[in-house]
Amino acid sequence: MSSKEHSQQTPWQRFYGPNLGVAVELYEQYVADPSTVDEKTRARFEQWGPPVLEERSSSVVTNEGDTLLGMDMARAIAGAVKLADFIRAKGHQASDIQPIWKQAGSNDLLQYARFQVTKEALLQMPAQLICPDAPAHIENGLQAIEHLKDVYTKTTAFEFEHVQEEDERNWLRRKVESETHAAPLTKEEKKMLLERLTAVEGFEKFLHRTFVGQKRFSIEGVDALVPMLDRAIGEAQNANAAHVMIGMAHRGRLNVLAHNLGKPYKAIFSEFLQATNELKAPSEGLGETYIGWTGDVKYHLGADRQIKSGQSEHMVVSLANNPSHLEFVSPIVEGYARAAQEDRREKGVPKQDETKAMAILIHGDAAFPGQGIVTETLNLSRLAGYQTGGALHIIANNNIGYTTETHDSRSTTYASDPAKGFEIPIVHVNADDPEACLKAVALAVAYRETFKKDFLIDLIGYRRFGHNEGDEPAVTQPELYTQIRKHPTARSLYAEQLAQEGVLAKEEADKLDSDMYTYLLEEYNKVAADKSEKTYELSPPDFIVNGLPKIKTGVLEEKLRAFNEQLLTWPESFQPNQKLERILKRRLTAFDGGGSVDWGLAEVLAFASIIHDGTPIRLSGQDTERGTFAHRHLVLHDRNDGTQYVPLQSFSEANASFAVYNSPLSEQACVGFEYGYNVFAKETLVLWEAQFGDFVNGAQVMFDQWVSAGRAKWGQKSGLVILLPHGYEGAGPEHSSGRVERFLSSAAENNWTVANCTSAAQYFHLLRRQAMILQKNTVRPLIVMTPKSLLRNQAIASTTEQFVSGSFQPILEEPLLGASRESVERIILCSGKVAVELQDHIKKHEENWDWLHIIRVEELYPFPRRAIRERLKEFPNLKEVKWVQEEPKNMGAWSFIEPRLLEVLPEAVPLSYIGRTYRSSPAEGASNAHKAEQKRIVTESLTRKNEGGR
Repeated sequence: MSSKEHSQQTPWQRFYGPNLGVAVELYEQYVADPSTVDEKTRARFEQWGPPVLEERSSSVVTNEGDTLLGMDMARAIAGAVKLADFIRAKGHQASDIQPIWKQAGSNDLLQYARFQVTKEALLQMPAQLICPDAPAHIENGLQAIEHLKDVYTKTTAFEFEHVQEEDERNWLRRKVESETHAAPLTKEEKKMLLERLTAVEGFEKFLHRTFVGQKRFSIEGVDALVPMLDRAIGEAQNANAAHVMIGMAHRGRLNVLAHNLGKPYKAIFSEFLQATNELKAPSEGLGETYIGWTGDVKYHLGADRQIKSGQSEHMVVSLANNPSHLEFVSPIVEGYARAAQEDRREKGVPKQDETKAMAILIHGDAAFPGQGIVTETLNLSRLAGYQTGGALHIIANNNIGYTTETHDSRSTTYASDPAKGFEIPIVHVNADDPEACLKAVALAVAYRETFKKDFLIDLIGYRRFGHNEGDEPAVTQPELYTQIRKHPTARSLYAEQLAQEGVLAKEEADKLDSDMYTYLLEEYNKVAADKSEKTYELSPPDFIVNGLPKIKTGVLEEKLRAFNEQLLTWPESFQPNQKLERILKRRLTAFDGGGSVDWGLAEVLAFASIIHDGTPIRLSGQDTERGTFAHRHLVLHDRNDGTQYVPLQSFSEANASFAVYNSPLSEQACVGFEYGYNVFAKETLVLWEAQFGDFVNGAQVMFDQWVSAGRAKWGQKSGLVILLPHGYEGAGPEHSSGRVERFLSSAAENNWTVANCTSAAQYFHLLRRQAMILQKNTVRPLIVMTPKSLLRNQAIASTTEQFVSGSFQPILEEPLLGASRESVERIILCSGKVAVELQDHIKKHEENWDWLHIIRVEELYPFPRRAIRERLKEFPNLKEVKWVQEEPKNMGAWSFIEPRLLEVLPEAVPLSYIGRTYRSSPAEGASNAHKAEQKRIVTESLTRKNEGGR
């Protein structure tokens, strides 16, 4: 077209294709109500007037090859584009993703008439106008629309319109609509898939017949889960991953253990029979599956399997141990994966390679929207300290909870809907179509590799039996289970499909089934033949019973000085906050004249010495970089541009990495993540700090089920350190107590250490001791009640000598207040801040205190029985022992301490309690009431003629 001809065109004639359709539609909207279009567009329409186009039946081709369309065709194209977009966005509502119940009313959802477009008009349009990424055999608009219906409304349904990144959304659309996300299966692959489904179903049928009524939480109804995991593991192997970490609840767990983890059938049969079959023997690369002492039920156990990956490389597939708290394993597995991805051997931030490990999290359909831990875990997925390059999520969707139906268990359309808030792509797939299930996995893995983000597959099936095999589900869902009992299994449906395709005759499929039963019977008979009784050893091994080894934790003074000076030296261009700079620079004189090192400096010197010794450190928590009480300041910020500088990451004498992260406002997921990280990265000192100690309540499941009992149940070693700010300063019920009583109530079998330190040096040595036992059999978690108001109190500061030649002491004696031990009649035993308050009172009152002695119990568990017994023997005229605490009588350490102290007291010496009375709330809400109670406790403790506490 010449420039003259172009200038003679009306503005309307310059539009073509879908753009013309959109412009015409916008003009019609303007005519109906001018206020509905923007001011610039209104001005153009006023100038142009109504659309005036050359009369033509359909279109005219210009000299340049542009197609100018008539008004009818323009409207048809606009409608076709709308229909295509509607199919993409809403096709899932018309899809065939439910094996049992079909979606009602879906046939009317995608009718052409709704969008003012006819099949005849579609036939005249090129396919690329509607679906640019359609396969080559799609030639016109009608074929394009039918292709989109096939893609979006058959046994797979896609939801990714909520993904905000346009590049990602377009990538997903191209993959799906071009059908290039997974190649069709070959005949051989189809046969292998049927064999896998036969093994899955055959195993469940054998267990059902052989162990009648025993719980197994059968996979039947979502059988495709096993081949899906096969595909995901295979894709990870092809990408040279070193680890695949899987987390799941009970449903299908035994089948996944048998087929994806390679746990021998006879080992599982042994667990059903409680036979003597040795479960530790490796088979097909299977690692130890049970090494605790009290143990756990079979459907909670995890396993590791090594798979040959190359000439000499092995990939390890792990299934995490998981109790009945369903979704809580999710952040733990993410922690495993992050630890596996990081190289911590050099100074600075750990170097992360996201290709080294992949997390696969299998969820229940009732639990995914129902458990808040899911949302907490999803929120971690793109945070710097927690992201793992994308996890693959699979909802094993049975369309029911225990007996609770979906309309009672969630307020969303789909179980997967919570993932939309985190812009995670979602694929719903019918579990009765195993080939579609494998394609969904291929898309998920490709997306993860490309964008390093999470992906969710909603595997929609059913549950063939009740929640457990002792239930009768028809009691509560009679209509549903009438349908399920009529419904063929996934294996039988696929066998029929392959017979119709000419891939495998029905007789061959039947033989696969009978051969599977024969093999399982042979394996069972090997175990059943052993009639001897299984013996149980329920006591922990000696290295647990005997406690921690004695370790020298002192550091030479010249090293401490050098560490301190380095950590207080910043780049010349870096300018920290002036006030903070003055505070930190005071640390330069901490070792002068004997020194006075406060808590914050003691901690940073402990960290420096630990990474100097080659032990990596990971510290996280709410506001941990600065510290809730502004005492830490591990991350400095330039006062001009906010640039960050982390001295411990630039520490030249470090021989391992140092990482510190402010966590999201989550306890449950974050503690789980750090526990998982620590269990995998056994050489790393992993610490999590609560903003206030009482916030640990938010992670109670993690402590009850994993941190405290994981060693006894599963042999899972952990050296996780938990820092809980604790102390009664009048802050109210919520910010006083770290709930030490809860940790002490679960303290047994040397499962963890619970400490309440009252000196900077004690904390220093405690951290160093923990770092030095990390890779020893004796390692256990460490729970530390840390100070708040005492952080800057010189009463807990320590001298240089205490860091150089000291070590952690389970008990600390105050200096004698009199001339000799013979004069002491009362001993106060206490722990934490109250000891400092007692000391302050004594210093302020010039009285005769020779009748009194104070001993601080710094390590509450393991209880220092021998140390206290021997110390009490040294006071020949002792008349009474008082336990003094700030906490209410039913909280704090008293209930734990009382029976243990009674065992070690000298004969005829009574024990009594001084502290708050029994309370339901941890502390007073009014500061004046708090002060009155604190004063009473201190006064009563230090009054000589007191006849006993409350």
